[in-house]
Amino acid sequence: MTMKELGRSGVRLDKTMKDDFCRLRLVRTESVGPVTYRRLLARFPDPAEALAALPALAKAGGRSVPLLVPPEGDVEREFERLARLGGQFLFLGSAEYPEYLAELPDPPPAIAVLGDVSLLSSRCIGIVGARNASGGGLRFTEQFSSELASEKLTIVSGLARGIDAAAHEGAMRTGRTVAVIAGGLDMPYPPENAALQQRIAKNGAVVAEAPMGTAPIARHFPKRNRIIAGLSLGLVVIEAAARSGSLLTARMANEAGREIFAVPGAPLDPRSKGGNELIRQGAHLTETAADVLAALPAAIGPRFGTRAKTLAGFREGATGWAGPPDSEAAIAAARSNAPGFLGPEGVDVDELARRCQLSMAAMQAVILELELGGLVTSHHSGRVMPPQDLY
Repeated sequence: MTMKELGRSGVRLDKTMKDDFCRLRLVRTESVGPVTYRRLLARFPDPAEALAALPALAKAGGRSVPLLVPPEGDVEREFERLARLGGQFLFLGSAEYPEYLAELPDPPPAIAVLGDVSLLSSRCIGIVGARNASGGGLRFTEQFSSELASEKLTIVSGLARGIDAAAHEGAMRTGRTVAVIAGGLDMPYPPENAALQQRIAKNGAVVAEAPMGTAPIARHFPKRNRIIAGLSLGLVVIEAAARSGSLLTARMANEAGREIFAVPGAPLDPRSKGGNELIRQGAHLTETAADVLAALPAAIGPRFGTRAKTLAGFREGATGWAGPPDSEAAIAAARSNAPGFLGPEGVDVDELARRCQLSMAAMQAVILELELGGLVTSHHSGRVMPPQDLY
């Protein structure tokens, strides 16, 4: 039953349900990415208030045309389509949202899940590698994944051809697996893995950040890769070329403080170049499941907080200024001048605040307006950059 139908029936809508509808509208709004979403809910903890504030914020940021905010009906239909598949949304900050994923600097504000959501909060190990994997690599991956899954580790991979599919297959022999996909949950990719996705949804879990009906395109895959990295205590790379999505996933996992494992390969095989280079850089040389079990931590490093601190910590960064209030003239000048301070590599927020002579609290507010105005982009590294696709 939709929000409107519930209202007409006289049933009082649960506040959590109302909030979830508003959260998804925020997530699907033009110019609202993961960092902007967190900044909005740090400033307006009630998602309905954040939605109501969007037009004024975007106008203050220099936007001349209205933001594209999805109508309530579109969001209702997305909830309904997911429910018909048997899935549910998990929102950042909710009790069921995976704690380790929330520790990323840019966690997805909402993920859609088919299957057992508790697996996302279990002890996970990611396995990624080449799509054009060798026969030996596929056999090794299936056996390796099966052995890890038998030790009560949940295997996380991306449902791609090659190593990913072999990792899922091996895990289902002895345990559980999670597939993270780049498109919507109703758009299996590649098509030949549609039956595999159905099996995983029945016996494990399938996760998507993209809206229902979204066909995966190239820029969606790095977003998927960060989810694989975020869910996992450690990441294993098996057969990866020198420039590949697997190495991007390894970099994301390393930046998040996860353990990196790499299976060595023949020096003359281009599919081994990436993994061998990771070993040279300090990744764990991995030949057996025992190599992973010996080095896998019980939890991520102590420098990471807990799920409960995710939005609160962002809020502290935005409101920690204890000095005199900033003048309206200085704030207006910052709106005009800040985009001009950004080079191709961007500028740290604190440096931008110094250049604009604003407190951090005021600078964060101006950045939010400029983001919604389409004039700047907040990178997950903490730098403010010219408008661009972050992935």
